[in-house]
Amino acid sequence: MTIAFLSHLDLNLYLFRLPIMKKLVEEGHTVYAVCPKGDKFDLFEEHGVKAIAYRIERSSLNPLKELKAIYNIYRAIKPLELDMIHTFTAKPNIYGTLAAKMVGVPTIINLVEGLGSFYIEDTPKNIAVRTVIEKLYKMVFSLSDRVVFVNSDDPHYLESKGVIVRGKIKIIKSVGIDTDVFNPLCIKDKEILTLKKELKIESKTVVLMVARAIWHKGIREFYEAATMLSKDKNVQFILVGDTDEGNPSSADEVFLKSGDVVWLGHRDDILELTAISDIYVLPSYREGVPRTLLEAASMAKPIITTDTVGCREVVKNGENGFLVPVADSETLARKIEYLLNNPTKRKIMGENGRILAIDEFDVQRVVLQYMGLYKELMEERKQ
Repeated sequence: MTIAFLSHLDLNLYLFRLPIMKKLVEEGHTVYAVCPKGDKFDLFEEHGVKAIAYRIERSSLNPLKELKAIYNIYRAIKPLELDMIHTFTAKPNIYGTLAAKMVGVPTIINLVEGLGSFYIEDTPKNIAVRTVIEKLYKMVFSLSDRVVFVNSDDPHYLESKGVIVRGKIKIIKSVGIDTDVFNPLCIKDKEILTLKKELKIESKTVVLMVARAIWHKGIREFYEAATMLSKDKNVQFILVGDTDEGNPSSADEVFLKSGDVVWLGHRDDILELTAISDIYVLPSYREGVPRTLLEAASMAKPIITTDTVGCREVVKNGENGFLVPVADSETLARKIEYLLNNPTKRKIMGENGRILAIDEFDVQRVVLQYMGLYKELMEERKQ
């Protein structure tokens, strides 16, 4: 089989699809990474994957430029004689499917990792954009053979709107997490003490949130909960994540440096920061399946997140954490306070989360599900 993975970012393919690509190569298949050139582009070759470049303007809405992007994908994949193409994220899903049909690729798979911020609020602009997205997706999904979703809510919604038929839906929860890497036993006590000393929180219980600093991630609620619990001087709230310049939903540095939260900005040591935390929080308004929650669960941390699309896939309420209503700072604060006062419960929930991560979200389990899907579709093509 010859298969191409199509994205608008080489980083996306390298960080999140490489385990699947490597498994395909291991089994003797020819694998292409079709993406614009970036920092990771030349690294695919080390894993037996052939990288093919094309040009696309990620933020463009100019119809002429969008048509050019479709043509660029068409030119990139036409010589490859593909048996299958797997597309990722909105524009590659739409443009890649159209280009693949033009080329005559026999099997097309789309992946929808989440419906995005336009589905959070019912503003006139968001409703208009959703209408366009759904019309485009209805057309594209009618052309593709399967559409993979990472949670149960998004396909249910799209099916109810007549955007997709049930027979084309495949749910594979998340891109997976390497539970051998995100393993609490891999971080030594000395490393934890060193990092806590560096952050000047040696004797404190740590409540951690890792997310882009945008309002829809629940930044405001996290800060408000920290203020409500500020009387406890033995607790430190920490936010890790950069601002999103140009995004109207981004918090500014003035807000992020105020209140009772230590804002660390962008960090590369997420594994270590998760290790020093005692409670992990993500009060997001909507997600696909958040990787940070998978990392926290795999690191045996109790989680408090929102009872919303994507987030509730990772937390079983009362077992490995708590689900709270969206935009409810008071309930968030109460659940944090409960765990602060119950270290034994934190430990039990963390252990349950580790089991859940291994059983349902380990990357090798996810890879096997994709391999099964590819085999199923190739068998269908022979019939």
